[in-house]
Amino acid sequence: MKQKIWVLVSLVLAVGLLAACSSAPAQVVSATAAATPRTLVATGHGEVYITPDIAYINVGIHTEADDVSTALSDNNTQAQTISDTLTSMGVDKKDIQTTSFNVYPMSTYGPDGSVTRKYFGVDNTVYVTVRDLSSMGKLLDAVVKSGANTINGISFDLQDKDAVNAQARDLAIQKAKDEATGIAKSAGVTLGDLQNIQITTNSSPVQVYNAKAAAIGGGGNASVPVASGQLVIAVDANLTYQIK
Repeated sequence: MKQKIWVLVSLVLAVGLLAACSSAPAQVVSATAAATPRTLVATGHGEVYITPDIAYINVGIHTEADDVSTALSDNNTQAQTISDTLTSMGVDKKDIQTTSFNVYPMSTYGPDGSVTRKYFGVDNTVYVTVRDLSSMGKLLDAVVKSGANTINGISFDLQDKDAVNAQARDLAIQKAKDEATGIAKSAGVTLGDLQNIQITTNSSPVQVYNAKAAAIGGGGNASVPVASGQLVIAVDANLTYQIK
């Protein structure tokens, strides 16, 4: 009789332990799910178009000679002439900077592959900041006539973009808010507190002028036509809201 009682007690305890083990994982999953907040992410894009008020140009000076000293001397003479021309047209000396200077040997080959001439080349690139855009055309024309071989990568910019950046940012945030409100309404949920804000700013010129000196060094007094176009300041906003 005692043996039967102990067997019954053992079975009851085993069933209780199994029940406890099977319910434990369910409680953990439920707690984890309850701890994960529901969120809604909305994005907005803001753009502001502005007229540039400053330009940057790279002026290239290339010279060649049979000896290094002559090639250097000719290049320095042309560079000084260009610098004098720029300053005479109102460009500040601090806005004229040499960004690269290279000296290298060169060779000319005949039909049979033999060297017919050995000489040297010198390349000098001057970075110029132009603050009076109304003079850009005449300035480029004068620089080419003063000895510049190439005019590369004319780009336009705005000296102070803080106010414009703020305007584009406000537009982006407002659009993100409107999107969040619309999504919440369509989904039948209520927005909670704002959890996270991510702002990305990007500005790029709409138009970049690029030309070779041979294409812009025309005769007469006509200035080179240059269109500065517009700049676009773009900002993206990502807002994360908690869903109530």
